[in-house]
Amino acid sequence: MAYSNMRQMNLGGRRGRRGGGFRWQIALLFVIGAAVYYFANQETVPLTGRKQLRTMDPQQEIQLGLQSYQQILSQERGNVMTSGPIVEQVNEIGRRLAIEAEKLMVQETGKETGFDWTYNVIQSEQANAFALPGGYTAVYTGLVPVAKNVDGLAAVMGHEIGHALAHHGAERMAQQNLQKIVGAGVSLGAGGMDMGAQRAVMGIFGAGSQYGFALPFSRSHESEADKIGLILMAHACYDPREAPRLWERMGANSNGAPPEFQSTHPSAETRISQFQEWMPEALDIYKRKCG
Repeated sequence: MAYSNMRQMNLGGRRGRRGGGFRWQIALLFVIGAAVYYFANQETVPLTGRKQLRTMDPQQEIQLGLQSYQQILSQERGNVMTSGPIVEQVNEIGRRLAIEAEKLMVQETGKETGFDWTYNVIQSEQANAFALPGGYTAVYTGLVPVAKNVDGLAAVMGHEIGHALAHHGAERMAQQNLQKIVGAGVSLGAGGMDMGAQRAVMGIFGAGSQYGFALPFSRSHESEADKIGLILMAHACYDPREAPRLWERMGANSNGAPPEFQSTHPSAETRISQFQEWMPEALDIYKRKCG
């Protein structure tokens, strides 16, 4: 009887310990693979010089941008404006920004963007705008009162075009692949642990990659697009001093915005501070080119 009880206790102890520990060797192999992937696919962001992770061919990126743009316009079919003062204004701002973008890209890279610069205005209460890879741009009419004037509208459109010029969409896709590689290594490394420990490890990895990697990168993309947009609008003879004023108004309209560390965008205060840091360069361009 005593032997039977001892045997059951030993078996139970082995069952309780069967999960084992985290297998660091497996995870390390995937981390090394992720590092190779990262350093083998480095590109330079035009106009800022930042090194970025990017694997997608630019023509493929433009094609995906066109497909997404056509889908959005199809969904908004009854709301796409074809004429009127705001349509003319958006097209004129877009034309001037595109001219300067092409000049700067030729100076930086020796070649034009290959973008099919296209602009549309969508009737909507959204205070929003976007530019997809390929220069496919749309402005929602809800943005017009917040932009307030032509310079404010140029600041928003320059920012969105900055995302396209910096290939931020393709970079985000490459970053997601990088996260998947590391995540697979962590998952396999935790595979020998019991289910509770596995869930804890993956939960920690998920939170760490979200708040320590994905969100900070998203905020850095927004800041980079802000800077590119500021330089573009100055070259196109729109007053760059309107950009921080715009974000003061945007900040006043962003009711219930989450704390910056939980957001994909920098806070309005951060953006205004960054604009003031970049302003001397933008004003020098503006005064030199535009009097």
